[in-house]
Formats: sequence, C-alpha cells, structure tokens
Amino acid sequence: MSRNVESGREDAHFRVMRLLDAHPEYSQREIAAEVGISLGAVNYCLNALIQKGFIKVGNFRASHNKLRYAYFLTPRGLTEKTALTTRFLARKLAEFEALKSEIEALQEECGTGGEGKSGPKCQRSERIA
Repeated sequence: MSRNVESGREDAHFRVMRLLDAHPEYSQREIAAEVGISLGAVNYCLNALIQKGFIKVGNFRASHNKLRYAYFLTPRGLTEKTALTTRFLARKLAEFEALKSEIEALQEECGTGGEGKSGPKCQRSERIA
C-alpha cells in the first residue's frame, strides 16, 4: 500500500474519531458531511475502527428512531486517537514547512520578497489573438 493511501486512511480515521469523541450521536450521514468523505467511506472507516476495538456501538436512547446508533471511543480508541493526533500534526507541520519554503522560493523568483511587486519572470505574457 502506498504511503499516501495509508496517510489518507489514517487522516480519515483521525477525523472520524475526533468527531465521534465530541459527537457520539452523529449518524453516518452527518459524519460524512462533517468530515467531507463519502457515506460508504464512513461506513468502511467505522467498521475498521470497530473491528480494531477503538469504537463501540450502542443504541442512541434519546432518539425516537431506535435503529439509530451512538459511537463511543473505547479506552484503546482514546489512546489511538492521541497517537493519530500526534502523527497528523507532524504531517501537517511538515506540509506547512514545505509549502512555506515553496512560497518563499516563488517570491524570490518573482522578485516580490512578499511585498506584492512583480518581477520580470512573473509578468503576464500577452495573448496572441
């Protein structure tokens, strides 16, 4: 499995676990909308988290619809969420630093130095009609 696929799956697990920690009563549809992934991906993610013992499922008692579930993080799930948070933050900080370096290089190339002026390489070329 590629590194990007694995980190994408880990990001989805992190976001779902983080959301469920705050809102265990959310439906799969609400989770999908909040996290920004498909309903099928949420179902797959929840099943994986349940299988690993990170989430347990219970009926949502306050609901008129007794088929609705609540998803609770287990103690193992809370430990895993902490580890996922640490790895997620490290990845995002590395992405931020790489993006910052790229922006600085582009600003140098354009001669802007962050001041909004455009150098000769950054002038728009005229279109030929």
